[in-house]
Amino acid sequence: DIALWDIAGKRASQPLATLLGGAKRTKLPAYASLMRYTAPALVAKNAAVAVERGYRAIKLHEIGVEQVRAAREAIGTDAKLMMDTNCPWNVEEALTIARAIAPYDVHWFEEPIFPPEDFEALAAVRRAAGISIAAGENVISATQFRHMFDAGAVDIAQPSVTKIGGVSEMMRIARLCEERGVSFVPHSPYFGPGLLATLHIAAVQPTETMIEYSLADLGANPLGDAILVRDGAIAVPSGSGLGRDP
Repeated sequence: DIALWDIAGKRASQPLATLLGGAKRTKLPAYASLMRYTAPALVAKNAAVAVERGYRAIKLHEIGVEQVRAAREAIGTDAKLMMDTNCPWNVEEALTIARAIAPYDVHWFEEPIFPPEDFEALAAVRRAAGISIAAGENVISATQFRHMFDAGAVDIAQPSVTKIGGVSEMMRIARLCEERGVSFVPHSPYFGPGLLATLHIAAVQPTETMIEYSLADLGANPLGDAILVRDGAIAVPSGSGLGRDP
C-alpha cells in the first residue's frame, strides 16, 4: 500500500501529502525514542544527549522507576518524558509502576498491559493511573482501534503505518481518532519508507503531532538528509510520492 501511494504520487508529480489533502505544515517536532539501556547511568547519559541535540521530548523503553528518575534528573523539568514499557504487566503491576513514577511528570505511559489486545485491562489502568495512556503499534486494523476506543483504553493512539496496512488504513484511523477525540501520535521508529509515509500522513492532520525518531547514530542511511532531525524537528518531504528514493 505504501509503495502504491508512492507510485501514484510520482505519476501525478505530487508529494504524498498533496494526494492526502494537502500538508498543513512543512516540519514536525520530533521526540527522541531511546533504546532500552537498563542501567540508570546509561539512561541518564543518552537522555541528556538527546536534549543537547535539540529534542524537547524523550521517550524511554524502560520498565523500572530508577531509570525514569535518572532520565528526569538528566533532562530537567522543561522537556517532556514518556515511558514505553512494551507490554510487560497485568493491571496491578502496571498501576504499581504508574504510582511510583508519578513524581517524575511522565507525559504518557505506553503499552503497560500484556496481552496488548486486552483493552479492558488497559482501560482499568487508564482509569486509575493518573497518567495519559498510549498504545496502538500492536493494533491490527481500524476496526480493532474502534474496539480499543469503545473500551476507553487510551488517551493517545499510536498506529504504525508499516504494521497497520499502509497509508490507506492509517488515514482511516486518523479520521477515527478525530471523531473520537483521541490524540493521534503515530508509532514511527524507522529510517526508511515507513518514516517518510508517517511524515506525510502527520503533515495533513488538523492537529500537529510529534514524530517518533530513534536516537541512533547511523553510519549512513539510504535517504540522506530527507530524514535528518534538526533542532528537534524533521521536515516533511517535498518531492513526489514519498519524497525521496534510496
